[in-house]
Amino acid sequence: MQIPRLIRSSLNLKVLLVTGVILVSTIGMTFYVLGKRHERLLLEQMKTPARILFRQVVLTRRWIADHGGIFVEKLPWVKRNPYLKDGEIVDIEGRRYVKENPAYVTRELSEYSKREGIYWFHITSLNLVNPANAPDDFEREALRRFEAEGLEELTTIERVEGVQYFRYIAPLYVEPPCLECHRGYRIGDIRGAISVTIPVNNLFTHIDENRRDMLVATFVISAVLLLALFLSLRRMVITPVSRLREAIEDFSRGRAVPDSRLQTVEDEIGALYRAFTEMRETIDRYQEGLRERIKEATEELQQSNRRLVEASRQYKELSNRKSEFITNISHELRTPLTAIKGAIDYISTKLSRLKDEAVDSGVADVFTFLGIIRSNAERLVRMVNDTLDIEKIESGRVKFHFAELELGHVIDDVIAETVPLLDDKGIVVSKDVEEGLYILADEDRIRQVLLNLITNAVQHSPEGSEIGVEGYLTGDWVVVRITDRGPGIKPEEQKRVFEKFYKGSPGGTGLGLAISKSIVEGHRGEIGVVSDGVNGSIFYFKLPALRVRDGEADTCRR
Repeated sequence: MQIPRLIRSSLNLKVLLVTGVILVSTIGMTFYVLGKRHERLLLEQMKTPARILFRQVVLTRRWIADHGGIFVEKLPWVKRNPYLKDGEIVDIEGRRYVKENPAYVTRELSEYSKREGIYWFHITSLNLVNPANAPDDFEREALRRFEAEGLEELTTIERVEGVQYFRYIAPLYVEPPCLECHRGYRIGDIRGAISVTIPVNNLFTHIDENRRDMLVATFVISAVLLLALFLSLRRMVITPVSRLREAIEDFSRGRAVPDSRLQTVEDEIGALYRAFTEMRETIDRYQEGLRERIKEATEELQQSNRRLVEASRQYKELSNRKSEFITNISHELRTPLTAIKGAIDYISTKLSRLKDEAVDSGVADVFTFLGIIRSNAERLVRMVNDTLDIEKIESGRVKFHFAELELGHVIDDVIAETVPLLDDKGIVVSKDVEEGLYILADEDRIRQVLLNLITNAVQHSPEGSEIGVEGYLTGDWVVVRITDRGPGIKPEEQKRVFEKFYKGSPGGTGLGLAISKSIVEGHRGEIGVVSDGVNGSIFYFKLPALRVRDGEADTCRR
């Protein structure tokens, strides 16, 4: 791991590595090509003696054929040619002579040369007379190609039992003297071929030595060139670049940059150093001006911060006064309103006893006005209570009392609480609430949310319609949906219905939905509305579900 990291961090090593690879590859490829050319040249030169031997054998055969064969004395080791008629004669002195034709002489000469181990040749044909002249694989393929392709010669290198041989073969054409023995042929036909085999182990040993010499030369030349390149790079590139790097590091760390000889160098690195010097001077001037501007901006920021702190203090004081004022005025309003409502109830009770005895129809009018007064007094009381609630929630003075809660029972209780409102308008509640919807919540506040949403649905639903209340578990959430058949809420108004004092229709305080939103968000939940603005509305809220495991409560979402 250390060597690759060193290579990545050193320009010198990178250049040497890349150059070394290029040098070794280039020189090695050059020597490889030269070696291959030398090898081909040597093998091509081997054709010359093979051709000479082939021509010598052909000439010998022709001389024998032109003279009608030759007779040699039948010595003990000389055998008679069984394929010739009248192949033996006796002279007047009783000595016996054996006739030999070109093929027989060729085969005997080949055996002599083979015993010497210098070279040997073999006469062969696809139409055999003597089985001893049967072709091997190379000769058989050559004979076929001579007849099919008209080749003049063919060569190859063969390895037999670890010894390499150069093999040459050329065709034998039928000449006039040949027709006496080889009937059925025409002059110029291919009768067979003669292959010449020359051992070339010494040649390939020389080639291998030449390859080793070239390989050694490749590494020696590459090493010398790399050393020269290293010294040149170190003197002309690496050392100047290192000095430039040190100057840049000194400047980046705020240290004084000493003068360098690079200032007077006329090459590209000198020009780079002079450009760095100009950049350094420009940055120094810019930093000096920047320090002045920062100093001025800091002073202005400190003054603005002091003013902001004072304004924040005043705002906080005003906010506290506002909250205190709203709380006090709400309490002050609630006391007389409660008294007024109680007085109205008392008067209504008294007058109701006299209603049957009263003759004057004006008593009925008094009851009507008392109903109006009672309705407005109740509205004022609700408004004061809602104002106090939302003020406490927004100021953080409300503490939720969380406990494990089964939401289905709470929904049943709230629906039962709203039965008088439902009966007044003849509205029916359709309830579809799953069992076991456990949440961790403040029961009183969740009741308040449900009561606000159901009351809101009753208020906006036509008489004799139906309200749907659903409760179910989806994923990690418990979802409650209240559906009404009212006029719906326009899309552009849906984002505003949860704002304080926003009233989509007369009769409400404009705080119920805002309070519900604050309560749900205080429980880490979400509240919203879905409506097409025509066919009723669906108000929903969802809270983190509570799972009970081994007697310990654990919310799905924290």
